[in-house]
Amino acid sequence: MRTLLIVTVAIFSLPSLAAAQIPTSGNVFFGYSYLNADLSSLGRSNFNGYNASLEGKIFPWVGLVADFSETYGSENVTIACPGPPCPSQNFTGHEYNMLFGPRLGVSIGKFRPFGEAFFGVGHVSVNSVGSDTSFVTGLGGGLDYRIFRPIAVRFEGDYLRTRFFSSTQNNVRFSTGIVFRF
Repeated sequence: MRTLLIVTVAIFSLPSLAAAQIPTSGNVFFGYSYLNADLSSLGRSNFNGYNASLEGKIFPWVGLVADFSETYGSENVTIACPGPPCPSQNFTGHEYNMLFGPRLGVSIGKFRPFGEAFFGVGHVSVNSVGSDTSFVTGLGGGLDYRIFRPIAVRFEGDYLRTRFFSSTQNNVRFSTGIVFRF
């Protein structure tokens, strides 16, 4: 009888303890993203696209973030030639990033400043050049401004370091959009 009682208590109490480990609050973000990328020796390229993230809170000031972005753009490059006029070629590209990491933030009235560190993978595809996949690291931060309880506006800036095509790129990403808190 005693064994049956212990097994019954364990069956009904352990799932509730496991459920307590799942984050019960956090936020979802979706918005516009601008990426200033250093993809070639010809200069920096400007990419536009979207950024989306999902944050689950571990503690009130610490969350785990999954961040996804896709940016795309084009650039006209003049090809070197012996004499004028030199032809130009249009290069178009896409960059995808899937990043994960911690975010630290604290609410101060309607404002919530935060800092974050990311690690993940990126993939770039440029027509006429090819594609490559790279490990990505990032540091950044931002500010959420609460409009009303579940909705906020986010302004975010991140430094992303990649290594596409066997050279290091130092990229800057700015994002803004809507945050839905739960």
